[in-house]
Amino acid sequence: MMTSKREVEIVVISDVHLGTYGCHAKELLKYLKSIKPKLLILNGDIIDIWQFSKRYWPETHMKVVRKLMKFIVEGVPVYYLTGNHDEMLRKFSDMHMGTFHLQDKLVLELDGKKAWFFHGDIFDVTMQHSKWLAKLGAIGYDSLILINSFVNWCLKCLGREKMSFSKKVKAQFKDAVKFINSFEQTAADLAIENGYEYVVCGHIHQSEMRQINSEHGKVTYLNSGDWVENLTALEYQDKNWSIFKYDAKDFEKDVAEEGSLSDSEDLHSKLDINILLQKIKLEIA
Repeated sequence: MMTSKREVEIVVISDVHLGTYGCHAKELLKYLKSIKPKLLILNGDIIDIWQFSKRYWPETHMKVVRKLMKFIVEGVPVYYLTGNHDEMLRKFSDMHMGTFHLQDKLVLELDGKKAWFFHGDIFDVTMQHSKWLAKLGAIGYDSLILINSFVNWCLKCLGREKMSFSKKVKAQFKDAVKFINSFEQTAADLAIENGYEYVVCGHIHQSEMRQINSEHGKVTYLNSGDWVENLTALEYQDKNWSIFKYDAKDFEKDVAEEGSLSDSEDLHSKLDINILLQKIKLEIA
């Protein structure tokens, strides 16, 4: 039997990279079906337009899109904040249709404290000055993830623990650690300068929650991580932030999440999308 859904005030997800081999859409779908958010923030790189190909768009990736649309139909405010891999959407920024909002950044007041949400690629020097190099790196990263998936499948068959190639590669380069530290400090400094108590980013695929101090003040820096390697999200409930970390063991009893959707569920999803499209037409009209 399906367990009751957890009510969460705010859920933040980033760097899903739908349309790539590394995306853990199946696991994300299980997570999304397990929660009942009052507000959902998609903090960039949800669909990987950089590497999007008609040759690779599994049904599980479409189910994630349907689930997100279902939240919108149900009246859940959904903020899609653009990232670098879905930067093509920035030409449509500040578009609002019903409870769906497409923006580049977002400021919310949470229990008297201001929170600043944005993807974070504006801090990436490579992104700003050598976009072709960044795209080349993304392709290499996706290839590494694909090879890693095959190796992990072999390790699982042998009864051994999985391993992460990209984490091992990152660990070998001090520059990667320096970049992450610099990214976090820059985000914190700007947030402090603008009087925000929270600054919430994505982009670097590194989930984090810590207080950063400077000579001008302090701020709580948060990063939602990703759904390629870390499978993490941020949750805000009862005036507190926490990092959700996906663990397959927590979803073992949830039989309804396994396999494909039933015919009735699939029909319901399609009806939800049709309702959403009708709402969009009314908004445009």
